[in-house]
Amino acid sequence: MNDYSPLETEFIELLRGAVSISSLSTQEADVSRYLVRWMHRHGFQSEMDGAGSAVGARGTGKLEIVLLGHIDTVPGEIPVRIEDGVLWGRGSVDAKGPFCTFVAAVSSLPDHVLERARFICVGAVEEEAASSKGAHHALARYNPAYCIIGEPSGWDTITLGYKGRLVIKAKLEKDNFHSAGDDTTANEDMVRFWNALEVWAKEFNTDHRVFDSVQVSLQAMHSENDGMRQKCEATIGLRLPPRLQPDDAFDLLEKVKQKLGMPHLRLAYTGREEPHRGPKDTALTRAFRIAIRAAGVQPQLTLKTGTSDMNVVAPLWGCPILAYGPGDSTLDHTPTERLEIKEYLDAVKVLRNALERLVMN
Repeated sequence: MNDYSPLETEFIELLRGAVSISSLSTQEADVSRYLVRWMHRHGFQSEMDGAGSAVGARGTGKLEIVLLGHIDTVPGEIPVRIEDGVLWGRGSVDAKGPFCTFVAAVSSLPDHVLERARFICVGAVEEEAASSKGAHHALARYNPAYCIIGEPSGWDTITLGYKGRLVIKAKLEKDNFHSAGDDTTANEDMVRFWNALEVWAKEFNTDHRVFDSVQVSLQAMHSENDGMRQKCEATIGLRLPPRLQPDDAFDLLEKVKQKLGMPHLRLAYTGREEPHRGPKDTALTRAFRIAIRAAGVQPQLTLKTGTSDMNVVAPLWGCPILAYGPGDSTLDHTPTERLEIKEYLDAVKVLRNALERLVMN
C-alpha cells in the first residue's frame, strides 16, 4: 500500500470526489458546486460564474495567470475506484484530473508567490460540446499574462498547439424520379461531393506530418425520400493545420462544390475553432521545462491533432499559452479511462514548481 502524506491524501480525495460526480456537458452544476466548496475551504475566492464554471482565485499580485481546465465529460459510466494505485472513472484523464492538478498546485503555493501574482483556476463547462460555453465566458472576463490549459499531456510533457476544426453540414434536395431514369440520386450526389473532398484534402496535404495536414471525416449521413423529393444530409468534420483557417477552409469547400456543378448542394458550418501553435521558447515553456527536469526526467514537447479550449482563447488573449496535465490522452473517451495516482501527484509538484519559477524569475 502506498504511503501518502496528509496533503497528498487530500489531493487524491479531491480528485476522487470530482470524478465520482457525473458531469456530462450542460450537466456540470453538481461537480462545479463541489469544486467551489473545496476551493473555498482551501483559501480561494471561489464562485460559480455566469456560465456555471467553477472558478477559484488566489493571490494578490498584479501578474494574472489563468489556469483553464474543463469539468464536463462525454457519456459513459465507469465505476469509480482506486486499484493498485490507479484511479478509474470517466473524467479522470479528460479532464478533471488536469483541473484538480491546477487546484491542488495553486492551493499549496507559498505566500511569497501569492504576493506576486493572482492565479485564477477556471473549471469550464461544455468543452466537450460545440459551444465551449465556459471558455467563451472566461474569454470576456480575463486578460492574463500567461495561460495554462488543463488537458492530459503526461506529467513530463507540455502541449504547444492544437489543430483547428470545422464541422460542415451539407444538404442536398432534388425532385424524385423513376429509378430507370438517367439522373443521379441525392445520395449519389453527396457521395460524389465527399469523394471530391477526399481528393482535395490529398492535394492540399503537401506536408506529410499529421499536425500540418488537413484531415476530413464523414461523421454522419442521412437520407429520405417521400416519393416527391429526395433529401440527403451529411455531417463532415475537418481538422485544420495552422496554415488553414476555418473561414478559408469553408471557401475552399464552396469552390469544390462549384467545380462539381452542384447548385442544389447547401453548405453551412456549426462549429469552428482556429488552429494554434505556440512557440517553443517562452518564459512559460522555460518554467515548465526546468520544473520537469528538476523532477528527474527530460521534458517533452508535443502537438495535438484534436482541439481544446486553447483554440478558443489563444487567438484573442495573445499571451504565452500551453496545455498541461497528467494522464494518457489515448484513454480519453474510452471505457478504460484511468489515471495513475503517482502521475497525478507528480504533475501537482511539477506545476507548483513551474508556477513558482514563472512568478519569481
